[in-house]
Amino acid sequence: MAEKRTDGQAAPGGAPALLACSHGTSSAAGRAAVAALVDAVRSRVPHVHVEDSFVDVQQPDVPASLAGLGERPVRIVPLLLSAGYHVHVDLAEAAERRRGAELAGALGPDRRLVEVLARRLDEAGLAGTDRVVLAAAGSSDARAVEDCERTAAMLAEMLRRPVSTGYISAARPPLAEAVAAAREGAGEGGRVVVATYLLAPGYFADLAAGSGADVVTAPLLTAAGEPPAELVEIVLDRYGA
Repeated sequence: MAEKRTDGQAAPGGAPALLACSHGTSSAAGRAAVAALVDAVRSRVPHVHVEDSFVDVQQPDVPASLAGLGERPVRIVPLLLSAGYHVHVDLAEAAERRRGAELAGALGPDRRLVEVLARRLDEAGLAGTDRVVLAAAGSSDARAVEDCERTAAMLAEMLRRPVSTGYISAARPPLAEAVAAAREGAGEGGRVVVATYLLAPGYFADLAAGSGADVVTAPLLTAAGEPPAELVEIVLDRYGA
């Protein structure tokens, strides 16, 4: 007999649950945006039990979510753009302690994320004379910073123009300094445009908006509209891997 999901739909026994783990935010818009992404993933795989969880700010946290899944196998998919402390320590330790749990990779770097960044820039009216700065959250983990630099390099290749990187926290250069440096290099009439490399609205997105740039794009997820198809595909790819 097929295993029964908690929502009443049948699911094939042996299909691991998908635990989507985001950072968590106190922003109502950010919570709505991430919830919409998880719902979109859930609708794509109706045979899979999909739960959401958070590494900070919101509940349920990861240990509580894993406990709530009982003994079923589970794949933890970080809804995080780079693999820093939360992936390498928090989620890795949670997976190690729980029998039947596997940890997938972070969402980035991934060319599909860069496609969403480029689309946000196009929506914001990026001009040929504009200088672009990638705004990333930042991390004390050098591997996460390297992931962000790779993303900036991919975006530069896609846009066929230089893209510098600025960090909101814990890494250098600080975003405001990166914006100031880009302004010095902008030609007459050129603007500084920040490409917001953050998953959803929230405190860090507000800080990016106040960085001093002429234009700041929306995060990858917004509270309005459907989540980008690219993000849904990446989550499913990480689960499948």
